Amino acid sequence: MTSETSLFESSGGGLANDADALAREVARRRTFAIISHPDAGKTTLTEKLLLYAGAIELAGAVRGRRTQRHAVSDWMEMEQQRGISISAAALEFELDGHHVTLLDTPGHQDFSEDTYRTLLAVDSVVMVLDAAKGIEPQTLKLFEVCRTRGLPVLTFINKLDQPALDPFELLDQIERVLGIAAAPINWPLGDGTAFAGVYDLDASAVLLYERGARGHRTEPIAVADPHDPEVERLIGGDRQHRLIEAAGMIQGAGTRFDLEAYRQERQTPVFFGSALNDFGVEPFLRALMRLAPSPAPRLSDAGLILPTDPDFSGFVFKMQANMNPRHRDRVAFLRVCSGRLTKDMATVNARLGTTVRLSRVYRFFGRDRETVPEAYPGDVIGLVNPGRLAIGDTLYAGRKVRYPPIPQFPAERFAYIRPADVRHKRFDEAVRQLEEEGLMQVFVPATGLRHPIVGVVGPLQFDVVEARLRAEYGIPCTLEPLAHVAGRWPVPEPGNTKPLTLTTSGVMTVKDRQGRDVLLFESPWELRFVMEGNPGYRFHDSM
Repeated sequence: MTSETSLFESSGGGLANDADALAREVARRRTFAIISHPDAGKTTLTEKLLLYAGAIELAGAVRGRRTQRHAVSDWMEMEQQRGISISAAALEFELDGHHVTLLDTPGHQDFSEDTYRTLLAVDSVVMVLDAAKGIEPQTLKLFEVCRTRGLPVLTFINKLDQPALDPFELLDQIERVLGIAAAPINWPLGDGTAFAGVYDLDASAVLLYERGARGHRTEPIAVADPHDPEVERLIGGDRQHRLIEAAGMIQGAGTRFDLEAYRQERQTPVFFGSALNDFGVEPFLRALMRLAPSPAPRLSDAGLILPTDPDFSGFVFKMQANMNPRHRDRVAFLRVCSGRLTKDMATVNARLGTTVRLSRVYRFFGRDRETVPEAYPGDVIGLVNPGRLAIGDTLYAGRKVRYPPIPQFPAERFAYIRPADVRHKRFDEAVRQLEEEGLMQVFVPATGLRHPIVGVVGPLQFDVVEARLRAEYGIPCTLEPLAHVAGRWPVPEPGNTKPLTLTTSGVMTVKDRQGRDVLLFESPWELRFVMEGNPGYRFHDSM
């Protein structure tokens, strides 16, 4: 954990009840997620942001040497073995008077649901692009989620120390593919072996890149403008000539940065750099603190809830079992939306109508945690969950409020799952806990074999289920993939008493945890046939 004094320790108990104190705490919050296509450098950028913030002493690159530490946000055994992010991680730190909550998200499409839930809990997003590849499929999908959520996006174009696309081509891709204006904040001076640094378009300063000098922080050198003779001395005549041309084009026909356009999701500020080589990360982080919004109002069944509303409210967006292998506890991640959360306060679970006392409240730094006596809007805190909380639950104190439910992604892959030995009770409990996390859906066949069937979004999730059962619960298991590609909950229209008409093959009837009928289909053809043959039913892909 960082050694900095916790804001929770320094905030006076009396002041926290004051509306001005609450407003000040809200104003200094920055809660954001980082999204990217796999291998664009998302987790490396996360590590370097933490390094520059002083939150960690040594950033361990994902693809670094075996002697280096694993990325602090990738704490699962499988994440460390494969060098990928599997589960969203919360990381909190202080910087320049701001209290920052950074949520590192999985990049692989098989874990899109976890990323989607995480994006519901943030106020802005950092999008990382590979300079050689530009907009990639997963980036596009995640950006569309950000657009639906109304999240402002800052862009970091990474890996300029390697061969890259033309900067104007990258900006054009952002505008053409994503449909958002791209406003460059700095400009790359070459790429690959010819990469010399970046030019700050607003401050008229050159930040030089020193190859091989990882972690060495160079200071920007102020110049009058791109025509300044000092620029030629610093980067050479050829690079200066290209910079003059680029700056002229940006000035004449390019998009200049506008804070309101960014906050209203009409524009993305674009930064260039190299996360692996610590280059361009610090100015990007400073800009993020300056530009990114503080917590915004949230829509609820009681209308728009302001973060400065004195009544506490928040919602659970993630569950995680076994973060602490010694205690085997389950943690509910809650985004605070309004008011002030205090330790031991009594709240109400809007779904169940029951009281939940917040006796153990944590903040996180990857897997590490520390207890906190209070939290404010924008904060992500952990609650030890004995089974009474679920993803999407709203907790409130005072005025009754409920935030919108979090949708579940429809499963597209299915498999029987069996324990390798006879410890069925422990196996069933382990499967139930992983299901609570939203990692998978669990069904039981209506007839025949009674082994549970797990449904997931992508095949890599099967590997995660198997690995976690073995590593966290000590239960080796086998997974037998099924040919089915879709699941639907058939619900009769009001007044319809006709039984379902099904095909003789290609459809399996199963039950979910609530005992409701679910149909698993082997192909889109069977799905269409059954839907067309049962006009008195609605077929839901989630419930």
